[in-house]
Amino acid sequence: MDFNFTPKVQDMQARLLAFMDQHVYPNEARFFQEIAENRAKGNAWIPTAIIEELKPKARAAGLWNLFLPHSPRAPEGLSNLEYAPLCEIMGRVPFAPEIFNCSAPDTGNMETIARYGSEANKDRWLEPLLKGEIRSAFLMTEPEVASSDATNIQCRIERDGDDYVLNGLKWWSSGAGDPRCAIYIVMGKTNPDAGRHEQQSMILVPANTPGIEVIRPLSVFGYDDAPHGHMEVRLTNVRVPVGNMLLGEGRGFEIAQGRLGPGRIHHCMRSIGIAERALELMCKRLNTRVAFGKPVARQSVWHERIADARCMIDQARLLTLKAAYMMDTVGNKVAKAEIAMIKVVAPNMACQIIDWAIQAHGGGGVSDDFPLAYAYAHQRTLRLADGPDEVHRASLAKLELAKHLTMPGEVEMPITRGS
Repeated sequence: MDFNFTPKVQDMQARLLAFMDQHVYPNEARFFQEIAENRAKGNAWIPTAIIEELKPKARAAGLWNLFLPHSPRAPEGLSNLEYAPLCEIMGRVPFAPEIFNCSAPDTGNMETIARYGSEANKDRWLEPLLKGEIRSAFLMTEPEVASSDATNIQCRIERDGDDYVLNGLKWWSSGAGDPRCAIYIVMGKTNPDAGRHEQQSMILVPANTPGIEVIRPLSVFGYDDAPHGHMEVRLTNVRVPVGNMLLGEGRGFEIAQGRLGPGRIHHCMRSIGIAERALELMCKRLNTRVAFGKPVARQSVWHERIADARCMIDQARLLTLKAAYMMDTVGNKVAKAEIAMIKVVAPNMACQIIDWAIQAHGGGGVSDDFPLAYAYAHQRTLRLADGPDEVHRASLAKLELAKHLTMPGEVEMPITRGS
C-alpha cells in the first residue's frame, strides 16, 4: 500500500504550509483584535480586513477553491483524497479556510449549487461564491422540533403560480450574520402527504428577499463567531421564483445526502488539523513548565496522554483518508458507513486532545490567550452539527446488523469449542 500523496499534492502542502507561516499565524491576534475593536464600536458584524487582504495572496499562490472536484467552473478543485492534507492544514486556525475560499458553509453550498442548480442558478450564485465576492448560509435546523430527524422539519414551501412561498423559523443558520451573505439554501416541506423522505425540498432564497428577519445570533459556549455568526432566522411569506428550486420538489433528502457527505469529511479534516496543533501546544507547554521540582513533561501521566493523542490523531487521519478515497472511487452513498464513522471519531478525538492541552496550560488554557478554549467550543459543537453522534452511531449499527441477518431458509451455524 502506498500512503504517499502525489507530487502535486506534496508541492501544494509545502506552499500552503509556507503561506500559513508567513501570513496566517502572524495575523491570528490581529483577526481577533479587529473583531474586538468592531464590537467596542457597537457592531461586531463587519468582515475583518485581514482576511480580505489575504484572499488575493492565496489566489495568487494557487491556493483557491481547492475543495470542489469535477467542476468546470472551478478547474483548480481537487479530489477528496487530494484535498484532505490541505484542509487539515487550514483547520489549524479557525479563520484560515475562508482565506482560501474553502470555509463552511460556503463549500457545501457551492457544491450543492454546482451539482443540483440550474445553469442560471450557477451563473447568478455559484460564480460570485467561487470568486469570494459573496457568502452564503444553509437553513435546515429548526428550534421547535428535533432536527436530528430531518423529517420533523416544519418550514413550508408552497407553490403559488410562478413562485414558491416560504414560512418557518430556522436557527443555527451559520453564516447568516455576515453582511456579505447574499444567498440561503433553505430546506422545507413542499408536500406533507408524500412519503416520509419525499416531503422535503431545497430552494435558493436571496438574503435580501422581503419577509426574512434575522432575529439574533446564537452563541457557542459564549462565542458568537462574529462576523460569521449562527443566526435564528424567521421566514414570513418569503416569495422566490420557481426556478430557484433545486433539482425538483421532494428531492431535499437526496440533495442533503449529496451535500452533507463532503461537508462532514471537510469538518473531520479540519478537526485533525486543530488536534495536531493542540498536541504541539501541549508538548511545548509541558517542556517549558516546572512543577514540584521537575519539568511537567517528565510527569508520567503526560507521557500517557501524549502517546494516546498521537495514536488517536493518526487513527482518525487514516480513517478519514479511507473515507475520502471511497468517496472519490465508489461515491458518497457506498461510503456512507465510512463517512458516519469519521464524523463520530474525529470531533470526539479532537475534543479529548484539546481538553488535555487545556489541562496542560492550566488557567491559561481556558482563557483567550491561547486558541484552545475557542477550538474546544467549536469541536464540541461538531458532535452535533451535520447530525449528532447518536444518529451516526445508529446508522452504523443498522449497517453492521444487516450484514449478519439470517435469511429465510438459512441455517444458523452453532458456535463450537475446539478441544
